[in-house]
Amino acid sequence: MGCKRAIVADMAVSLVRGSPLSEEAGVGALTIPGYLREVCSRYGDSEAVVLNTPTEEVRWSYRELWDRSVEVARALIAAGVGKDTRVGILLTNRPEYLSLLFGTALAGGVSVALSTFSTPDELKHLLSASAVSILVFEDRVLKKDFARILMELDPIIKESAPGQLESTKFPFLKRLVCLDGITRPDDADRAYLDIDAFESWSAFVANASHISASIVESRAASVTPGDAGGLFFSSGTTSLPKGILHSQQAFAIQWWRWPRVMAVKEPARAWTGNGFFWSGNISMIVGVALSTGGAVILQPLFDAADAVRLVEAERITFMNGRPHQWARLQAVPGYDGADLSSLRYVTRGELIMAHPRVNTDWKLPMSFGTTETMTINTSFDADTSVETYAGSAGVPLPGNLLKIVDPETRRLAPVGERGEICIKGPTLMIGYIGKTLEECFDEDGYYRTGDGGYVDGEGRLFWEGRLNDIIKTGGANVSPEEVDSIIARFPGIKRSQTVGVEHETLGEMVVSCIVPVDGVGVDADALTAYLKQKLASFKLPRKILTFTESDFAMTGNEKAKAKEIRAEAFKRLKAAGEPGIV
Repeated sequence: MGCKRAIVADMAVSLVRGSPLSEEAGVGALTIPGYLREVCSRYGDSEAVVLNTPTEEVRWSYRELWDRSVEVARALIAAGVGKDTRVGILLTNRPEYLSLLFGTALAGGVSVALSTFSTPDELKHLLSASAVSILVFEDRVLKKDFARILMELDPIIKESAPGQLESTKFPFLKRLVCLDGITRPDDADRAYLDIDAFESWSAFVANASHISASIVESRAASVTPGDAGGLFFSSGTTSLPKGILHSQQAFAIQWWRWPRVMAVKEPARAWTGNGFFWSGNISMIVGVALSTGGAVILQPLFDAADAVRLVEAERITFMNGRPHQWARLQAVPGYDGADLSSLRYVTRGELIMAHPRVNTDWKLPMSFGTTETMTINTSFDADTSVETYAGSAGVPLPGNLLKIVDPETRRLAPVGERGEICIKGPTLMIGYIGKTLEECFDEDGYYRTGDGGYVDGEGRLFWEGRLNDIIKTGGANVSPEEVDSIIARFPGIKRSQTVGVEHETLGEMVVSCIVPVDGVGVDADALTAYLKQKLASFKLPRKILTFTESDFAMTGNEKAKAKEIRAEAFKRLKAAGEPGIV
């Protein structure tokens, strides 16, 4: 119920309402503590969380997930966490991440998701902007030495009192809790971890002995749907990452919602190798797994060979990843003979679904959403017919409102006319930290997405990409996202970014920049022939340029920096004497 209902508020203009949130099927408690209590009460001794690495195996039932989360909440309260205290989580995907997320909410605090891809400069900004009071981090993630980075960011971090830090650069930071890195190299130097500024995870949790579970219960009961629930950061492709603060209900609504939207009708064993610091992963994986009574199957960082092993060993049914990762799975020795028969749901999974042992006709529902809306904002259910979808991104989800406006005049656009997508609803962010409401929303409380599109008379949204990224070629508009989504299905592509390069007669020339999977050669002519079957002629890349991983500009959160890639493409084409490039 909900996804297939939409009301065009005025048939003359592009203003669309979703059905009432109160009518949405399957939605329970609207706080993070309430959600956790409800799923743990329902599913009790069923398996909820699995970490299965070549060197370690952890399995928590729902009952254990609750107990571990309460344990963390007690430790946080003992450490001084109060209402709205921010707790930073700088971890790979591991059981402690989930107990921290839930434990922080049980204690009344706000979790802050920090990227393990962060450079020292990025981490400095994140810690300063988020004003975390407690930071829980892994000493090392692969070769990235966060313990050393933290000391170099502020060499005079010291204890001002037992268990309390003093930092001049991060004046709100009072505690640093260090976990052994799951992906740390065996030969990593760890001598500096003995410094007084760091507290071990075991010692941190042990400090909670004097805090009763009843205190946790009281705090959890006091949390309301409108309270702050978590802080995420944008990828910062053109500026410093923005802190996006979300309410408790934003988390809970999306967790309850995902199984219905994805048409998952049985307990799901859900996997991702991508970080929980991305709202899409923590939202989708937790929701699909726990709302169905299934299990979250953790992989600390993406590794193709280990992902294949996990699918077989843990009988994974749901995988959330990206096409370039599926291409890397295909390159794993023995992939064709691997038993992937448990798989039912794979996001953007055409490459995986071609495997001889995968038997499913499931299709990813086309949706529109942003970090600011805690992922999806419009969609139909995955079992909606192709005719009903009609190539759209669905209709506003229950409780949501959507309008299309002229980017210049801000006036509502007529139905069918292109403009800027603006949205609001119960999963919309509270706001950007450090910004006024006027800086975050328009005069009617809508978030201006910066994305372009239009709605039809049925209230369906047709998304066309970022307004600033739309390529204008020969009088037509081309969405880079559309082209790249199709390129991603071609074997051997690890990354792609389609850009518009200035051209003297076309205005802009469509150019696709690709990074092949390691050790794989991609035939540009074969790729072009493939694209001709999928795209209108004006959308076809006139040039395909091959980049190495080091040439391909990326943010710390692994998003392509289109502006820098466009500049490099222009440089190469001009040097090659490409006609029309001036």
